[in-house]
Amino acid sequence: MNPLVGAPVDRVDGRLKVTGAATYSAEVALPNLAYGVMVLSSTASGSVAAIDVAAARRAPGVIDVMTSRNAPRVDAKSKGAGDRTLMVLQDDVVYYDRQPIAVVIADTFEHATDAASLVRARYAKAAAITRFDDAAEYKPGAGGRDPDLRKGDASAALAQAAVKVDHTYVVPVEHHNPMEPHATVAQWDGDRLTVYEATQGVVSARRKLAQVFGLPPTGVRVVAKFIGGGFGGKGTLWSHAVLAAMSAKLVGRPVKIALTRPQMFGSVGFRPRTVQRVALGAAADGRLTSLVHETSAQTSVFDEFMAGTGALSAVLYGTPNLTITHRLRRVNSATPTFMRAPGESCGSFALESAMDELAYAVGVDPIELRLRNDTDVDAQGLPFSSRALRQCLEQGAERFGWSRRDPRPRSMRDGRMLVGMGVAAATYPTHRSPASALVQVRADGSATVRSAGVDIGTGAYTVFTQVAAEALGLPVARVRMELGDSAFPNAPNAGGSTLTASAGSAIKLAALDARAKLLALAGNDPAALAGGADAIAALLRRAGLATLEGHSDAKPGDEQQKYAMHSFGAQFAEVRVDPDLGTVRVARFVNAFGAGRILNEKTAKSQFLGGAVWGIGMALLEDTRYDERTGRIMNANLAEYLVPVNADVPAVESIIVPEDDPHVNEIGVKGIGEIGIVGAAAAIANAVYHATGTRVRELPITPEKLLG
Repeated sequence: MNPLVGAPVDRVDGRLKVTGAATYSAEVALPNLAYGVMVLSSTASGSVAAIDVAAARRAPGVIDVMTSRNAPRVDAKSKGAGDRTLMVLQDDVVYYDRQPIAVVIADTFEHATDAASLVRARYAKAAAITRFDDAAEYKPGAGGRDPDLRKGDASAALAQAAVKVDHTYVVPVEHHNPMEPHATVAQWDGDRLTVYEATQGVVSARRKLAQVFGLPPTGVRVVAKFIGGGFGGKGTLWSHAVLAAMSAKLVGRPVKIALTRPQMFGSVGFRPRTVQRVALGAAADGRLTSLVHETSAQTSVFDEFMAGTGALSAVLYGTPNLTITHRLRRVNSATPTFMRAPGESCGSFALESAMDELAYAVGVDPIELRLRNDTDVDAQGLPFSSRALRQCLEQGAERFGWSRRDPRPRSMRDGRMLVGMGVAAATYPTHRSPASALVQVRADGSATVRSAGVDIGTGAYTVFTQVAAEALGLPVARVRMELGDSAFPNAPNAGGSTLTASAGSAIKLAALDARAKLLALAGNDPAALAGGADAIAALLRRAGLATLEGHSDAKPGDEQQKYAMHSFGAQFAEVRVDPDLGTVRVARFVNAFGAGRILNEKTAKSQFLGGAVWGIGMALLEDTRYDERTGRIMNANLAEYLVPVNADVPAVESIIVPEDDPHVNEIGVKGIGEIGIVGAAAAIANAVYHATGTRVRELPITPEKLLG
């Protein structure tokens, strides 16, 4: 049999999705289902002094209106690692605009929506911090970990450096906008709770729901068979999910809460505003002698979230002197959360823009500057388990045609359009968590594989099927992958490029366990299994077995204490800039990545393409705008919050740099969902500078910033 792992196998769930047979959380239909619609605050700070729900209760189809006066009491304060503090009607305090203050429950969504518009609230307003610059900066606790890293004396080395670059770079608030908005269907059966949830992690959601309602984990089941995009925004259990379960308990019937697009700009997280100072000191030849990366980021007044924006500065380049710091500012907003490569995407814009500026200051090619500062160890002295940054830069440059670039800013044209070419390096850490898997081989020669992991659209159903099929010696069509149910064996969230390495390793080991048991039935004769499905079926029939199971509990070892484990990449962008209008179009995009073993070339390149699209949005379009007087988001819709559409995206060519890393996990993968966006915005920004001679250090890059 030809190897299945690595082959560009079509998505095994593709037919279900294109025919509409794949059921998403909002589509779950239960008998006697009621509909909940949240009523959101219209002030950023204070309390609800009075709330009038009389008209709403009289509206057609209304079953009940839940406020802090009649809401079931739950534990909304306790938190586990990665949790956000929930706003679930346990008091009247308001911390941010669009905070839930009531839920209208009715027999139809339309009736609930109509009645929600009739709820009237009066507020006792308090002073709100609505401007980032007005918030005091503080050092976060970060779960007891020091958010800073220091090596040598970066300040002294910077002062003595032959060449210096020292600037501030800003990334604005950005909001997730997956095709599928958040949605929850909750049902109680006595003290047992079942939740159909648009989540990236059914096990973590079960744990949080159990804690909130004071139940054992066995008393909660969370199901998420299909997800229409998550990108970190569905990695945390949010208030609406708990409110759905509370509503179902209040009215004694299942309740669905499905967020509207404007509500996606409410209590479900966002990328925080970050202001980063990057200072580089270098010798005359561009070799770094000092690197300072200081971040100030937004969080809420009632919770704390910090992305490791400066973390990649400890990995990408070697320097004897390094200072990385992280600080937070409390603003009357909802709490930020993970958003695709949460720290690295923002940090790479700052660091890789600064490296481009250093290249011009030194007078060396930007790729050559990066190669001169390549390193075999991270900032703490750990060797890399594998590192393909050099190969990514070189192969990407060749495919992109970097050699035809005139290094002088504003020197290249296509007709009247200014042409710019930019590059940026990329990296993302390799994570792994404990995971389990069950493989059941049946007497008809087929197999079923179960894992609680969730496919958030990245192709997990497909690559896990490939891993199991190859280990079992079966064709892909004979393996059924079942995911997204907390009743299945444990798996971590699909986020942080963690799930494939974790659950994939467990699935391989469980499949090998099943195959070993089959071999034992065959008297340890491998030839007895050479016939694949037919041979396995015959073997089980002779043994009188209807099924045979393989199990695995896989977890990390001590490899992370021995090695720095990261994926690496390079991003290349070519832009066209109208010199009169200041409009920017990305004309070409090439990226190259070394990310361990690639399980499916087709789904991998889809992830790399998606990362490039996100980079275009980050660089040129995305910007959540707040009214600084009220703290209200002014563009909470897809008409005014701009994301890339087809016309904004050129052909994207992705290069997979072969990489064998025996240290990371049993299947040799590093994860690819995050790294595709890292450095993408910086490559575009660097291309814009090359085209125009104007350096934009605050995203997004708009005509006003180029012409102003």
